[in-house]
Amino acid sequence: MTRRQRLQKLLWLAPTLLLGGCGGNDMNDLENYVQQVLAKPPGPIEPLPEIKPVGTFVYEPGDRRDPFTPDAQSAPEEEVVLDNGLAPDPNRRKEELEGYPLDSLRMVGTLEMDNGRWGLIRTKEGILHRVRVGNYLGQNNGQIISIQDDEIQLTEIVSDAPGQWRERAATVALSE
Repeated sequence: MTRRQRLQKLLWLAPTLLLGGCGGNDMNDLENYVQQVLAKPPGPIEPLPEIKPVGTFVYEPGDRRDPFTPDAQSAPEEEVVLDNGLAPDPNRRKEELEGYPLDSLRMVGTLEMDNGRWGLIRTKEGILHRVRVGNYLGQNNGQIISIQDDEIQLTEIVSDAPGQWRERAATVALSE
């Protein structure tokens, strides 16, 4: 499509949209204006900007090291992997609340029943779950160690590095 054709379409479209709400069907003034604009010769096209050539560079290594070979001084040392014996049990059957991030679970209360205290946890879908000490929550192998009136305390086992694990304390507070 040529520039003239695009300009012609634009000139027909813009006034039609602008004046479409005006009353009357007299379009003579509009047609005359469009004819006047189309009768004007198109303006000159600006020339493309001049592209400056980029100078070439030849790498002369001299006594410098090759950048594509590893440096003997910067080679990483073998990391000593300490096994502290702490790791999640890969054979343990996962509980339902381990499929949720810990921050998406809400404690909504406690329940005294069968000589024990239960915590009431609501998921983001609104499903209410009953948990007790020893149950697991969250995606970091979090095991419940205590249920208080205002919070559930748990210990998570998180990875520090491949094969290295550490314990971390976490809580789920009672939400208002």
